[in-house]
Amino acid sequence: MSNNKLPAIEVARKTGSEHFHSSGRSLGLDVLSFWSWTASDLAANNLRGHLAEFLVAVDLGLHEGTRCEWDAYDLRTSSGVRIEVKSASYIQTWEQEKLSNIQFDIKQAKDWDHEKQQRTSTYQRNSDVYVFCLQKNKDTETFDPTDLSQWTFFVLGTHILNDKCGNQKKISLNPLLGLNPIKCAFGEIRRNVEVALNRSL
Repeated sequence: MSNNKLPAIEVARKTGSEHFHSSGRSLGLDVLSFWSWTASDLAANNLRGHLAEFLVAVDLGLHEGTRCEWDAYDLRTSSGVRIEVKSASYIQTWEQEKLSNIQFDIKQAKDWDHEKQQRTSTYQRNSDVYVFCLQKNKDTETFDPTDLSQWTFFVLGTHILNDKCGNQKKISLNPLLGLNPIKCAFGEIRRNVEVALNRSL
């Protein structure tokens, strides 16, 4: 058996107009149809997380490429700042008896060693800054994830989480606010990322 590893697949950004085919024969079905089928529920937990990453990427001017699924952090600025994006919402897709409690995932994880092509052995938070994205609307009649006035963003240096939360896996909204994150609207994230790097509690 060969020890040669399979190379990583280079992901090209799609437009949605690409057609599914069978050996080159178009099947009359495009990628946009797949996206509409699988990604219309922007309130779904996993898709909302992807949406939040996209919104932060747009604010930072990092949305021209494609999302990477396996990196130890979500985004990296041109100056090298590594950013982790987390999202939460009071409203869910399913019928609710009450609004959801707001909690964000802050658990530590293994990093990816690109030279060795394997995960590191230690758990840590692998970003420099966290951006916590809250879809703050509490009314199902007006709930709209595409309305960016319904989102609030909290920018916090990872060093504060490490110092105050240790190996804690989740943080609720009030304890997060107690860490004095920078609260901002869409369009204001970029200028606050660098500030959060050097901000103390």
